[in-house]
Amino acid sequence: MNLTRNDRLDRLPVTSKHKKLLGGSGIGWALDAMDVGLISFVMAALATHWGLTPTQTSWLGSIGFVGMAIGATFGGLLADKIGRRQVFALSLLVYGVATGASALSVSLVMLMALRFVVGLGLGAELPVASTLISEFSPRKVRGRMVVLLEAFWALGWILAAIIGAFVVTSSDNGWRWALALGCVPAAYAVYVRLGLPESVRFLERKGRHDEAEAIVVSFEEAARAEGKELDDAPVVNRDEEATGSVSIWSAALRKRTIALWIVWFCINLSYYGAFIWIPSLLVADGFTLVRSFQFTLIITLAQLPGYATAAWLIEKWGRRSTLATFLAGSAVSAALYGLADVEWQILVAGCLLSFFNLGAWGALYAIGPELYPTNVRGTGTGAAAGFGRIASIIAPLIVPPIIALGGHIALFALFASAFAIAAIAAFTLPEQKGKALAD
Repeated sequence: MNLTRNDRLDRLPVTSKHKKLLGGSGIGWALDAMDVGLISFVMAALATHWGLTPTQTSWLGSIGFVGMAIGATFGGLLADKIGRRQVFALSLLVYGVATGASALSVSLVMLMALRFVVGLGLGAELPVASTLISEFSPRKVRGRMVVLLEAFWALGWILAAIIGAFVVTSSDNGWRWALALGCVPAAYAVYVRLGLPESVRFLERKGRHDEAEAIVVSFEEAARAEGKELDDAPVVNRDEEATGSVSIWSAALRKRTIALWIVWFCINLSYYGAFIWIPSLLVADGFTLVRSFQFTLIITLAQLPGYATAAWLIEKWGRRSTLATFLAGSAVSAALYGLADVEWQILVAGCLLSFFNLGAWGALYAIGPELYPTNVRGTGTGAAAGFGRIASIIAPLIVPPIIALGGHIALFALFASAFAIAAIAAFTLPEQKGKALAD
C-alpha cells in the first residue's frame, strides 16, 4: 500500500506521543484561558478599588480583544509561513511577559496598553494550537482530540475563578498578584519550542521532507512499542472540494468561510459579553465581591461536562450537528439567564450557559481547521478567529448601555439571538466527520 505521510498519520492509533502533544498544547491553552478569565475579576475589583466608571471598565475588557483580533489574523498567516510550533511558542512568550508586566501598572492607560499586547499573543496562539493538533490527530478521533484541547480552556478559566475568589479578593493589591501569575506562560514557551513537533504537512510544503519523515516514523514507532495496531484501511474519504484551493475566498471555500465567520462573530459576541461581565453584573445586583466570584466559580465548573459531552458527540453525531445543537442550547440558556432573578435560577441558568456555550466552542475549534487545505489552513482558522474578535471587542462595550436601556432581559435576549443565528450558520457548513484533511 502506497501511503502518503499524512495518510500514515491518519491511520495511527492514539499513542503516548499524541497525548504528549495534546497535553503540551493544552497547558498553553489553559494558561491562555486563565489570562482571559482573570480580566473579568480584575475589572470587578478595579471598579471598586480605582472607582472606574462602567465605560472605563468596558474598555479595559475590550482592549485585549483588539489585540486578539490582530494577533489571530496575523498569527494564522505567520503559522503558514514559518510554522505552527514557532508561532505557538512566540505567542506564549509575548502574552506571558506582558501579563506579568501589567501587574506593575500604575494607571488605567498603562494597564490597557499592556492588555493590548497580551491580546496580540493570545489571539495568535489559539488558532495555531488547534491547527497543530488537527494536523497530527488520527482521522477517526481528530474531532475529539481538538475538543479535548479546547477543554483545557475550562481548566484555565476555573483556575482564573479560583485566583479571583481567593487572590484578587485578598487585598486591595490582590489583582496585581493575580496578574503576576500570568508570567508562567513565558517560561512554558521554552518547553513548547523544544518539546513539541512541527506540523508534518507544513514541513512537506516547505520541502523539509527528511524532518517530516523522521516525525512520522517516530509516531509509528511509538505505536509499535506500545503494542497498538495500525489501521490498514486505505484513506478514500477526503475533502476533495477544498484540495488545491489557494485562497479562503476561492469558489470552493467561499461559502464555508462566510458561514464560519458568522459563527465566530456570534459566539464571540455572546460568550465574552456574558462571561467577562458576569462578576461585575452580580456585584451591581447587590452581591459582595467575594460572593459574586464564588458564584462565577460554580458557573465555570459546568464548562467541564460541556466539553466532555461535545467530545463524545462530535465523533457520534458529527461536527455540524454537535456545533449547531450546542449553539441552540446556548441560545435557550442565555434567555433563561436573562429571566433569572433569584440565586438558584442564576446558578442553574449560568451553569447551563457554561455547559452549552463551551461545548459549542469545542466543536467550533474542531471543525475550523478541517475546512481548509494545508496551504491556507492557518490563514483560514486565524482569519475566522480574527473576525470573531471584532465581536469580542464590541461585546464588553455594549453591555452598560443595553443594561441601562433594557436591563438583563434585553442584554441576554441579544446574546440568545446571536447564538441562534450562529446555530443556523453552523448547519450550512460541510460535514467533515471521517474525512482526511485536504492537502
